[in-house]
Amino acid sequence: MDIVFHRTVPVFRIFDVAKAHEFYLGYLGCTVDWEHRFEPGMPLYTQVSRGDLVLHLSEHHGDATPGSTVCTELSGVHALHAELAGKDYPYLRPGLERDGRGTTLTLTDPFGNQLRLTEPDAPDRPGEGESAAG
Repeated sequence: MDIVFHRTVPVFRIFDVAKAHEFYLGYLGCTVDWEHRFEPGMPLYTQVSRGDLVLHLSEHHGDATPGSTVCTELSGVHALHAELAGKDYPYLRPGLERDGRGTTLTLTDPFGNQLRLTEPDAPDRPGEGESAAG
């Protein structure tokens, strides 16, 4: 039998549900897929998503380390950057960065977790500002 991995879902530690919702839902444009608490007043474990970007957010002490980083590839990084720049979110004004892989938009949530969203360069064309010779 072949081994096939179907999806990776990172877990980010959060400390404040309202701040998490402000960032992930209001700013990044995700939706809540589901929420779980063992009982009222207990820590939240939830899934948020936007398209194929799926994240688990947890208030549980042992689930993740604050300040974690997730790297993911996307198409449309310039459009996402423009969308986010047009929002009234005073805590973050990210720029776009170019490296040897493509163009990256790094978002830091209120808990120090980072999403590095990279649009890879097409293999048959150089990145912006580069010549075909290098």
